[in-house]
Amino acid sequence: MPENFRTEEFKVEGEKLLARIKELIHEGNIRRIIIKDKDGKTLMEFPMTFGVAGVLIAPQLAAIGAIAALITEATVVIEKKE
Repeated sequence: MPENFRTEEFKVEGEKLLARIKELIHEGNIRRIIIKDKDGKTLMEFPMTFGVAGVLIAPQLAAIGAIAALITEATVVIEKKE
């Protein structure tokens, strides 16, 4: 039986991007996170595997921090299990 997923999309100010991503990771049941710029261009996309340890996600968080420093607004798209 295939798993069902739903997507949610929301806008975030650049300086709040990293904090919001960390919140989403802690909520769990996230399958994929996509970060887009204000024009809709995908800047970063990464899958969230079951039981991801903080050490394994650290490089992605560092990259998100760098992106957040360069943009004023981002759109975050998350894919969640239903």
